[in-house]
Amino acid sequence: MVRHDTFTISRHLDAPPAEVFMAFADTAIRRRWFRLPGSGASYEHDFRVGGGETARSTFTGLDTAPERLEYRSRYIDIAGTHRIVYGYEALVDGELRWTSLVTVRLDAETDGTCLEWTEQVTFLRYEGDGSVDLAHLRGGSVLRLNGLDAALQPLQASATAGRVRIGSGDQSAEHNVSKRWEHR
Repeated sequence: MVRHDTFTISRHLDAPPAEVFMAFADTAIRRRWFRLPGSGASYEHDFRVGGGETARSTFTGLDTAPERLEYRSRYIDIAGTHRIVYGYEALVDGELRWTSLVTVRLDAETDGTCLEWTEQVTFLRYEGDGSVDLAHLRGGSVLRLNGLDAALQPLQASATAGRVRIGSGDQSAEHNVSKRWEHR
């Protein structure tokens, strides 16, 4: 049986939208907050419409057999520093467990960015009776966003005024990166 769910997470980040956007676009920064649990992880990231990300790892829990985890995404829409839309698949031991459409909105606020993460998920295979799957997925997204907030801290501490080029070809854009944290 297939089950559909949707959830939204909103949070304030103490960085301007361009810096939050860069944390999604720049692979080195993204690695600081987007990770699969387990060991032996591998990652590939191509931040452009039509590009995507793959990640693989092996997770071993207490008293459980190792599980091979795989994440595959494709970027559908990147609208400047305001919106990122992508779809992804989550596989465990080669079996497709769920697929999601994620919309990330970044809205400027006086003292940072309001990030709104909306995920529309289709569960194809359940863990047990499926009653904990949505909570598990939402909890994992909250942990990632906690990691995003932590990854932004070094950017804020070491940023200098200037322009940063993100992407290539038609998807390329220049974004201002400014010092916003002197008031802290």
